[in-house]
Amino acid sequence: MRPAAFLLFALALAGCRGGKGEEPPVHVFGDMDWQPKYQWGEASPFFEDGRAMRPIVDGTVPVGHLDEDDAYYRGKDAKGEFIARVPTEVDEKLVRRGQERFNIYCAPCHDMTGSGRGMVVQRGFPPPVELSSDRVRAMPDGQVFDTITHGVRNMPSYRKQIPVADRWAIVTWVRVLGKSQHASVDDVPADKRSAIEPEGDAQ
Repeated sequence: MRPAAFLLFALALAGCRGGKGEEPPVHVFGDMDWQPKYQWGEASPFFEDGRAMRPIVDGTVPVGHLDEDDAYYRGKDAKGEFIARVPTEVDEKLVRRGQERFNIYCAPCHDMTGSGRGMVVQRGFPPPVELSSDRVRAMPDGQVFDTITHGVRNMPSYRKQIPVADRWAIVTWVRVLGKSQHASVDDVPADKRSAIEPEGDAQ
């Protein structure tokens, strides 16, 4: 076959596969258009339980996500008790990250001060707990982390939206908010105390 004729034949075949006409396209080569396959949730007589989708084998661990450190990934110690403190080094960078993430994910309900009067609450959503309350301040850090991870009452789980490291960062900022409402001058570094405005002087 001459090259010109071959090219013409190839173009004709390509044109048979589709177009804007009302007739269904002609499939000269089916390729994998009609491959035998199961869609999500379909049944299968091949397996005893009748499911096409197979359950994960017991003990399967995603690559890079063994997550053996219970303190870091679950906020609990070997006995299953909540850990008292954040299990990572706490520095200004971590706290600032926590403030940023808190303002994104938590402030809509808790507001930026943690008082529980966020914009969502002002529009009718049940108010959350005040983060500077004695109850929250008495919670172990692991329990605050667990609450962010799994949610509680009206608060949804954030484990899908917020990575583990950011959840711990938020815990540090929750502690800052709690401390801010119960702090004294003695808690302020000596070289910063001159910047404190006396009560009633703020504009």
